[in-house]
Parts: sequence; C-alpha cells; structure tokens
Amino acid sequence: MDLRQHTSAVKESAEASFAASAADALPNAFTKSSRAPRAGHNFMFVVSSLVMRDFRVRYRNMSLGILWSLANPLIMMLVLTFVFKNVFPNSSVKNYPAFALIGLISYNFFSLAWSSSTTSLSYNAGLVKRVRMMREIIPIASVLAQSIHFLIQILLVLIFVVALGMYPNREWLWIVPILAVELVFVSGLALLCSAFDVYLRDTRYLVDSAVTVMFWLTPVFYPVELIPVRFRTAYELNPIAAVIVCLRRVLLDAKMPSLQTLGLGGIVASGLFLIGLFVFDRIKGNFCDYL
Repeated sequence: MDLRQHTSAVKESAEASFAASAADALPNAFTKSSRAPRAGHNFMFVVSSLVMRDFRVRYRNMSLGILWSLANPLIMMLVLTFVFKNVFPNSSVKNYPAFALIGLISYNFFSLAWSSSTTSLSYNAGLVKRVRMMREIIPIASVLAQSIHFLIQILLVLIFVVALGMYPNREWLWIVPILAVELVFVSGLALLCSAFDVYLRDTRYLVDSAVTVMFWLTPVFYPVELIPVRFRTAYELNPIAAVIVCLRRVLLDAKMPSLQTLGLGGIVASGLFLIGLFVFDRIKGNFCDYL
C-alpha cells in the first residue's frame, strides 16, 4: 500500500469512527427535540447538527484551520495566472486573477460537495441504522457543510473584485439566484450518487474521475468565447459552466447575466434534483442491509 492509499484509508477510518460516535449522541438529542411542538424543529436540529459536525471535522487538528479554504484557491489562482500570463499568454481576458478565482471557487465547491456527499451515507452508516429520520438529510447536510466554505470564499472574491476597482452595484443581486442554481444542482447529484454508493462502492471512484474530466470541460481557467460555437449549447447545459459564466459577467463586467444561460442551467439543475429525490426515495428502503 503506497502513502496515498494509506492516508486515504486512515482518513476513511477516522471519519467512519466519528460518524459512529455521532450516532450514539444524535439519537438522544433527537428524542429530546421531538418534544417540540413543531416537527420542523426536529428537521432543523438534525440538519444543523450534521452540517456543523462535518464543518468541524474537516479542519480538526489543523493549525491553519479554516484559512485553508482561502489558501487553496488563492494558490491555484497564482499558478494559473502565471501560466496564462507568461507561458500561454491570452490578452483577451482582463483581470485574469479575478477571472480565474471566480472559476476556481465555483468549481471547488462543486467538486468537494459532490465527492463528500457521495460517501456521506457510508460514513454515517451508524446514523442511518440507528436514527429514525429522513435519510435525504445526510447527503444534503454534507453539501450544506461545504457551502459554508463556499460562502467564505465568495466573500474573498467580492473583496478581491472591489480591490481591483469594480465596486458593488445592483447587478450583484444576481449572485443569489446564480449560486442557488449551483446548490440545487450539487444537491441533486448528492442524492443520486450517495444512494448509488450504498449499493455500488465504485460510485465514489467514478465521481472522482468525473470531477477531473469536468474540470477541463468547464470554463474554469479559459473564457467561454474560446469554445467553438457548435459546442456552446452543450456547455450551457452544464449548470456549473452556466454559474461561472454568469458570475463573471456580473462581477467583472457589471452586467446582467444571460437569462438564457442561467435559465438553461436552472432547468437542468432543478430536473436533476427532482430525479435525485425520486431515485433516492425508491431505493432507500434497503440501505440498512448494505451498510
């Protein structure tokens, strides 16, 4: 076993152990909260508990803690800026550091949320078996935990954009629906892939491969204008591409996003979310037998 496999095995073992211990704590708290007059109280309690647990686990025993969520995209931004300003210069993109940072942060959230949510049911097998609750909560909570980092990174982007002389304007209000499209899309993938991963553990490795492929097929570090016209529609059907393009238009050009691009992305994201809910509901009955 090489170092990478060993590290991955240790990480999985630690996360599984933590999930098992959490399974002992959550049922008691869940029972106590069930006395609340509103059923929604139970739902919110479990969701918030899982979200904060996942958020804390990620940076446990790290000296820099949450600062890593800011350091990683900044380092990649510097690397890409050097490459595409010196090695493969492209004068068509102005403010390339901000251009690259918007793409990186949007894609990082997508990749991390999709990967972590895919294994969320397996890592929380104790909760699935011992706690009576909506099982859809677990992958969704994993996505929401990653969204905390995403919001912190979005704040970094806004500060960076302002530092470059592009000040807040009314078009910034479009940031909320744009980010909502990405959140809905990732949640749909989370429901689908986490359910499949229970029955087929190869799913997590397929997701890792898909994340790598989609990085190159999404305009993270290159402008959408470089894409041949015949492929543009296919790119617009990728909600992550739509999110990146729309965010750049709002933040860098101070213009309203293309309603066609955002609309297509929103339709695909919503459709996938509904499919994810349907599939998850149909196959969740036998989860306990496979976990």
